[in-house]
Amino acid sequence: MNIDLALYIPELISVSLIAIFMSISPGADFVMVTRNSIFYGRSAGLYSSLGVGLAVWVHVVYSIAGLALIISKSVILFSIVKYLGAAYLIYIGWKTFRSSADINIEQQGSIKSLSNFSAFKVGFISNVLNVKTTIFFLSIFTQVVNPETPLWIQIIYGAIISLAHILWFSAVAIFLSHPVLLRKFQQGKHYIEKVVGGLLVGFGLKVAITGNG
Repeated sequence: MNIDLALYIPELISVSLIAIFMSISPGADFVMVTRNSIFYGRSAGLYSSLGVGLAVWVHVVYSIAGLALIISKSVILFSIVKYLGAAYLIYIGWKTFRSSADINIEQQGSIKSLSNFSAFKVGFISNVLNVKTTIFFLSIFTQVVNPETPLWIQIIYGAIISLAHILWFSAVAIFLSHPVLLRKFQQGKHYIEKVVGGLLVGFGLKVAITGNG
């Protein structure tokens, strides 16, 4: 069957622009990557970024499977995702608020460290339970992407969104983990811990009290 790819160019442009906006807009994922990059070093930040980017595929899969439409119509399912995400943000935020992690200037030898797998897991779970990302995908695959769009093109859309997240958050991790900045962060690390922890708790509370509509 011949497919006129030109028909999908407007859709591709729309999805690409939304992907860029979705990745750079401030939110829980940004704070989480910032937290790990500053407190645990560049490697932790990059693995967290990879976790965020790969978690996007969870949203892609359920959107392509048609579950996005079901979730958008089900208050119960949407609420489950919302409250799980809120609880996770509050939990990580409280841990950060109460922590005393040394900022890793030399990328080694910090008193408290975060393994690459743990950093990846934090980023992955953060994005999977990120209600903002869920809402974006509900909008994209119910309003922007035509139900008749071929599966392989929808997969390309998913790859674009995933890559946008990985590139953006990796850039954030590299920038924030620069030794010069880390030395500055070291001077006020206790205040940074309170601010970052407070932001995560705040995001969690905001998610929990925001209506489904």
